Amino acid sequence: MSNEPIALGTALASFDALWSPRIVTRVNDYDVRIAKVQGEHMWHVHADTDEFFLVLDGELHIRLREAGGERTVRLPRGAVFTVPRGTEHKPHAPGGAAILMFEPTGTSTVGDRPAGIPGHIDATTGHVLGS
Repeated sequence: MSNEPIALGTALASFDALWSPRIVTRVNDYDVRIAKVQGEHMWHVHADTDEFFLVLDGELHIRLREAGGERTVRLPRGAVFTVPRGTEHKPHAPGGAAILMFEPTGTSTVGDRPAGIPGHIDATTGHVLGS
């Protein structure tokens, strides 16, 4: 990890892979990850951790399956949202987006669904930026 400031725009420009996060820094036992996303991700759940999203560019939609039924949260640029642990969810970005996530180190972006990961996803726990 770098001990210098990191420009998120420059970091995002350094890769093209979709739904394959890059770890820009760590805070205690948490990764700060950025990702480019477009189209649909997978339904999944994180049983042991919440999942924090900040939309840096574009718009992210997150479908949620909750006790009261299914709903979609729309996050425009600059919006934040935390998916509570144990909530099944499916992120999608119809027009594409750049996002920042804050998760415990080693957390898989596909949660409880390690099988059936689409071939275009090259990392589910993130690559260290620049590697």
